Amino acid sequence: MFKEVAFIAYHFHWGREACLELSHKERHAWVKEISSINEKINTPK
Repeated sequence: MFKEVAFIAYHFHWGREACLELSHKERHAWVKEISSINEKINTPK
């Protein structure tokens, strides 16, 4: 849970409380989405 919260907070600039209010399922979905965006941004064209 700490890694998920830290990851979301870092990328979205959300506070700890906002991240902790999300269910595990929703946090995991945001982590996957952020990771997907980062992959697209960091993939050479």
